[in-house]
Amino acid sequence: MHIALGVDHGGFSLKETLVDELQKLGHTILDCGSYAYDKQDDYPDPARAVGLALQRGEVERGILICGSGVGMSIAANKVRGVRAAVCHDTYSAAQGVEHDQMNVLCLGARVIGDELARALVRAFVGAQFSTAPRFQNRLNKVIAIERAQTT
Repeated sequence: MHIALGVDHGGFSLKETLVDELQKLGHTILDCGSYAYDKQDDYPDPARAVGLALQRGEVERGILICGSGVGMSIAANKVRGVRAAVCHDTYSAAQGVEHDQMNVLCLGARVIGDELARALVRAFVGAQFSTAPRFQNRLNKVIAIERAQTT
């Protein structure tokens, strides 16, 4: 799977851990920054880059990391077609894909450690959207909300 990865200064400490995990799992990574630790960087920049990579079809999913995961989630969800959520448990990381077709996993490097981050990524990339009618119906409603927006 092609996966976009974006971090800010708050998430930079987890970047190499997750690059390593994704590569071990056989995934291809599109690095959307930050490329070096910079205390002055802003989470909306990598969130936008990951979202646009999804929009353009360059990747199937994205992973964003900041201090809490919240800022990245808020910014990423502004990009049309992105369904991003903060997940700090493996059930939500998998279920978000299976039931809601979540395509961006947001993590908080100040909230979780390396091993939990690895487990969350494994749960996220290992899950597939269920096309059961109830889940597809819910997704269609979410997409309709998004399409109704004028800008």
